[in-house]
Amino acid sequence: MIALIQRVKQARVDVQGQTIGQINHGILALIGVEKDDSEQQADALLRKIMQYRIFSDDNGKMNLSLQDIGGELLLVSQFTLVANTQKGLRPSFSSGASPAEGERLFAYLCEQAKKTELTIATGEFAAEMQVSLVNDGPVTFWLQS
Repeated sequence: MIALIQRVKQARVDVQGQTIGQINHGILALIGVEKDDSEQQADALLRKIMQYRIFSDDNGKMNLSLQDIGGELLLVSQFTLVANTQKGLRPSFSSGASPAEGERLFAYLCEQAKKTELTIATGEFAAEMQVSLVNDGPVTFWLQS
């Protein structure tokens, strides 16, 4: 399971002109699900997202996590993260989970996130989404479980 996380001042996701998920200061996490991913990998990735220290402390060092600052989290599925781009000029998605399994594991990840005390928003699996954000830094990291 893959997450491309971005530290944001705000982010939102729209579907058919309607905002379906929106956060303020926190993390926008784009999520890709691979063939052999499991609930255990989803749990590990969520833990890493929540505890990854990418927010500045009083000394200006990236030393605080999303949990530490009480930030917000926007989870958006993005199957293109699993693309193999090493050969040719067209991405291959052969390592991606089936749509049904991708949806199941993304839903599981979202359910687990909503059990925390943080504000959680989500996109809509397999929908045509428009994602808007104000990247803070910019700070962007690739996480994999």
